[in-house]
Amino acid sequence: MTVFAVEYVYDAESSEARDTARPAHREWTAGLAQEGTLLASGPYGDGAGALLIFKAADEQALNEVLKQDPFAAAGAISGTRTTAWAPLTGLLAGHAA
Repeated sequence: MTVFAVEYVYDAESSEARDTARPAHREWTAGLAQEGTLLASGPYGDGAGALLIFKAADEQALNEVLKQDPFAAAGAISGTRTTAWAPLTGLLAGHAA
């Protein structure tokens, strides 16, 4: 398994869509966290986006998971950046491949 850092970028025009989809998005992230696919997530303090840390077999598998995000379905994300990441120290270090 590979650890991926996924950055969501938000814009002001999508704030209403995020507000509407937020309960479903949080239910989705909670389920992924419970199954061990999502290791951590949360919004940036300035509201400009969020960081999500996933564990997936590969980027294609990760993209299939991301397509299921209610924020994606609602058009609440204006951009994403996905990067394979190798946490070497700290709480997530045991998840690195």
